[in-house]
Amino acid sequence: MKNFTFYNPVKIIFGKGQIPTVAKEIPVGAKVLVTYGGGSIFKNGVYDQVKAALGEFEVVEFGGIEPNPHYETLMKAVALAKAESVDFILSVGGGSVLDGTKFIAAAIRYEGADPWELLSQKATVKAQSAVPFGAVLTLAATGSEMNSGAVITRESTKEKLSFGSPHTFPKFSVLDPETLFSLPPRQISNGIVDAYTHVLEQYLTYPVNSPLQDRQAEAVLLTLIEEGPKVLQNPQDYDAMANFMWAATNALNGTLSAGVVTDWATHMIGHELTALHGIDHARTLAVVLPSLLRYKQESKQAKLLQYGERVWSITSGTPAERVEATVQATVRFFESVDIKTRLSDYAVGPDTIQHIVERFEQRGPKNLGERGDIQPRDVQEILTMSL
Repeated sequence: MKNFTFYNPVKIIFGKGQIPTVAKEIPVGAKVLVTYGGGSIFKNGVYDQVKAALGEFEVVEFGGIEPNPHYETLMKAVALAKAESVDFILSVGGGSVLDGTKFIAAAIRYEGADPWELLSQKATVKAQSAVPFGAVLTLAATGSEMNSGAVITRESTKEKLSFGSPHTFPKFSVLDPETLFSLPPRQISNGIVDAYTHVLEQYLTYPVNSPLQDRQAEAVLLTLIEEGPKVLQNPQDYDAMANFMWAATNALNGTLSAGVVTDWATHMIGHELTALHGIDHARTLAVVLPSLLRYKQESKQAKLLQYGERVWSITSGTPAERVEATVQATVRFFESVDIKTRLSDYAVGPDTIQHIVERFEQRGPKNLGERGDIQPRDVQEILTMSL
């Protein structure tokens, strides 16, 4: 096992009827900026619950944060928060709203020339402070409710970049499975595959003698396999939705990556497809991951065989046959929850592949994967295999 430092200060408040507790978690007298997305919280009753909980607070609202939140939109929220001297931010929505809120919180206190530097120069420029914030989660997928990371899109340049800081953990996150009951099937499907791929990017690398982390990862995968179809079939199955929601949180709260090596090449490549074509994040992952696993099967073989045996009960055949059967099982699972896995399913062809390669060559990073050995030309091969 590798050396590691684990830090996660997020207070999780889980279960039905927990939204009113936000009043106890926000400092008395704080001026609160409530952030949200396209308005689904008005239809499912979450907005009314939040407003009632914040009855004793002075509240400013900012809506319209997009899926794959846009830097341009978020900077309007930063300007509003500064003008209103906001003390606390409450994110009400899914992972995109929360990602955007993390950026808003950091950008408000950023002292550099341009807050985009938090993303474009993250290796050298880090958030040194952030306005405190909490979350009421209405979508299970990203794990953003229990980590410090965020992914932001700059629409003007079609860039999608990530950042994170010890200062951008939520102070608390309220997870009420009932807030997910009204989600459309597409969002549930996306959440299942997003969470599943988060686990695989931390698990399917190479062995470092980390049996606890491996079995924790496998437990999350098996839970998603078991509970995902249930919530698609009946989104108002409270027990299934609770299990799915908690599995998605645990997929990316830092416990699975502690002491192990991680990949994230699938995410980095997938971000380009979202930035250029607006394809749902989870769907880009489902396209890239199978081809990446096949392309890197030699260096990932030990963990792929373990994954196949422990999760899919694949034990017969040569190592190469077992690896292929494992990848096929993963593809079948994605397809079973209505997520297509080929670029052609999204009308993306070779021209886009070349464009992505050029973007990597111009901008980097150029050392993707757990071994840092995936270069732009490897990206080209992986995406070509995904056509």
